[in-house]
Amino acid sequence: MPEGDTIHYAANRIRPVLEGHVPDAIRTPHARFGKDRWPERLKGREVESVTAHGKHLFLRFAGDLTIHSHLRMTGAWRVHPEGARWHRAPRRAWLVITRGGQDVVQFDGPVLELLTETRRRFDLRLGALGPDIIAEAFDERAVLRRLREDDPTRGIGDALLDQRIVAGIGNLWKAEGCWLAEVDPWRATATVSDDEVLRIVHELRPRMQESARDGNQKRHRKIYNNAGRACPRCGERILGRGQGDDNRTTYWCPGCQS
Repeated sequence: MPEGDTIHYAANRIRPVLEGHVPDAIRTPHARFGKDRWPERLKGREVESVTAHGKHLFLRFAGDLTIHSHLRMTGAWRVHPEGARWHRAPRRAWLVITRGGQDVVQFDGPVLELLTETRRRFDLRLGALGPDIIAEAFDERAVLRRLREDDPTRGIGDALLDQRIVAGIGNLWKAEGCWLAEVDPWRATATVSDDEVLRIVHELRPRMQESARDGNQKRHRKIYNNAGRACPRCGERILGRGQGDDNRTTYWCPGCQS
């Protein structure tokens, strides 16, 4: 699943193409949008802002209309020169916005919706999101408060994936953050001190911000998806096992994370 840095990177690429401009053309090739009339509803409207919050991307148009996207496991945003070959098949495009010789394309959904400002403000899913770990204005005390209001028996690794506590961290960054901070992801949150939680956050935040700027997430991977290999810090064998209700694989080193 694309994580917060991937979504911010997409927003950073889309912003100079669309923000402050009226698109030349908008198309919704996917059959599910056949009766929604997005091109007609958005015609002539300026894109006022392109923003991200955690794993959510927002294209805000004049007249209080916002395209909201969440990519889940399958979706992607790409910017291609108009007329160039896309990195995915055209049949997989759900939304195409053309402006200034560039195509901004959203592929494979699965969450793509046009919201009025009123609906966006009162959307319970969006309203419940925690502070965005990548945002310039980040309230780490709010993260601690939300964590302490949650189930104290929950493993810290699982809690870090809860977007209501902190937005943007996914399975990769969860593993890397716990490893960097030398915290066992299986420890109950009640046994993890505030300083340890903030150590995880402080390790992740600059790395995720860097990845959001340059799109190079791979150089930050040390243990994710490396079960069976030697820990780069202590040499112990890295383990991987499903965690939480969603059974997402957690990677950790039993030798140096405690």
